[in-house]
Amino acid sequence: MAGKLKGVFAASMSVFKADLTLDIEGTIQHAKENLDDLGVSTAFMGSTGAGALISFDEKKELIRALSKHKFKEQILIGTALTSLKDTISLMKHAIEFNQVNFLIMPCCYFQNTDETVYNWYSKIIHSVPESKIILYNFSKLNGGYAFSPEVTKRLINDFSSIIGMKDSSGNLWNNFKAENFSMFVGSEKKLAANLRIGGAGTVSATLNFSGSLAKKVYDDCIKNGSSPENKKLQDIRTAFDETGNLISALHTLKSIENKAYANLPPPLALLSENKKDELIKKLKGLGVLNNKNIAA
Repeated sequence: MAGKLKGVFAASMSVFKADLTLDIEGTIQHAKENLDDLGVSTAFMGSTGAGALISFDEKKELIRALSKHKFKEQILIGTALTSLKDTISLMKHAIEFNQVNFLIMPCCYFQNTDETVYNWYSKIIHSVPESKIILYNFSKLNGGYAFSPEVTKRLINDFSSIIGMKDSSGNLWNNFKAENFSMFVGSEKKLAANLRIGGAGTVSATLNFSGSLAKKVYDDCIKNGSSPENKKLQDIRTAFDETGNLISALHTLKSIENKAYANLPPPLALLSENKKDELIKKLKGLGVLNNKNIAA
């Protein structure tokens, strides 16, 4: 992809079969129909896509299958691997199929410091220099570690492969600047504010539901500096946030129209009936559900 990466990306949901293996065609179909056809870019196999629960072989097969489909919008590949060797191997495999843009979190499970994080990305880039990497800053999923301005600047200065960040920790998006660096927020609540200060957009779970609205807000903000639809977009995100689990909420809502979305590998699970009813009530109140309880 030429130029600076920007836009609205959905952290796409993965679809699983009854035996909890990855439904590769179902996952691609979800991304095509619910995202790409609506002008929303796709990030596969991130945290929302249960990337850490998908086997290495299934990840390779999904990447291979993606090459057989024509996507109009941009694609990011999440690695979601703790093994350095497996991360490098998966990236090399993806590049064979012309996928060069990656969303990569520092190795989780172990305690990270700026130095260990720098070493992690350094070894990846030296092994896969043609890759383009979006740093995934999400302290909640990484033992409390959040990127510092110092290590972020060091990575950018040392490696042209580092092209951006998804800041779900929220500590850098509004106070860190670097030339030709794409800063994405992890929540569409901050999308308009991020664009006003020169940010690149958002990579968000709930765009699986509100992707077309987020795209409109993005387009409005780029053209006019603001959007009349921004509050509705933020209110939708709030409704999902208040369930306590975005992945569970998304799968619960989608499973109403398609039972395949109810297949979730542990520890993931659907919302309780009470939380499901609360979410539906809130979304109906916002006027964003049709009779099938899906995005209108």
